[in-house]
Amino acid sequence: MKKILVPTDFSAQAENALKVAAQLAKKHNCEIYLLHILEVSVHTVDPVSTYNDLPEAMFFMKLAHKQFEELKAKNYLKGLTIHEHVEFHEIFKGIFHVCKKQSIDLIVMGSNGASGLKEMLIGSNTEKVVRTSETPVLVIKNEHPIFKTKHFVFASDFNEESKIPFKKAISFATIFGSKLHLLMVNTPNHFMTSSDAESRMQSFIKGIKLPSHSINIYNDVTIETGIMNFSQSIDANLIGMSTHGRQGISHFFNGSISEDLVNHAKRPVITFKI
Repeated sequence: MKKILVPTDFSAQAENALKVAAQLAKKHNCEIYLLHILEVSVHTVDPVSTYNDLPEAMFFMKLAHKQFEELKAKNYLKGLTIHEHVEFHEIFKGIFHVCKKQSIDLIVMGSNGASGLKEMLIGSNTEKVVRTSETPVLVIKNEHPIFKTKHFVFASDFNEESKIPFKKAISFATIFGSKLHLLMVNTPNHFMTSSDAESRMQSFIKGIKLPSHSINIYNDVTIETGIMNFSQSIDANLIGMSTHGRQGISHFFNGSISEDLVNHAKRPVITFKI
């Protein structure tokens, strides 16, 4: 891990994420890429014009640069290599563009979640990034004066398609020095005996080199509540999951447990796209 991207709107939630990114960068000798997205409407502009020709765009560019300078002067960023970027895109498109161009290893984002009708119809920007990002996304809800990663829960159904994101999770567990707690949640609607569940998990990890880990089967009413309740029971520092990247009508009907966790879990969540 060498490059960390932190999208920022200069809010308190975004700064919570930046503080975590700074701790990771210092510990693992990483560079930080700060990204601010400007959603300036250009549909009425002549096609040959550029964003930089727009007075409105220039104003917000200068404002963003000023805010970047104030942010980079913070004590917790001293000694770090910081790059600043401004993109004119929808948020998830801008993040995708910078990740690809700069070969980003990890995105760290702040979020205060979304709930109710807003969650169902719109969703948070962080949720959209989680759904679409090819790069692992670490979502931070609160301030962490000391970001701990001692206990890392990786929740999965442990089917074959989850192996690639699982191997990414192993890499981060190794980097973070975490104990990895493999978790399958058993629910009434998708019941599996403990014996069958453990057999599936053992088959899944066969031949894979693992760091310190535990295997856990947890019963609860839903997968989401099971993940949160198990994580609470062991005082986990981090929850990891794979995401399918569903979009459109499929996402509306099927939802995504990882996106629900991003909105509802109090603990940091890291997602890996299948």
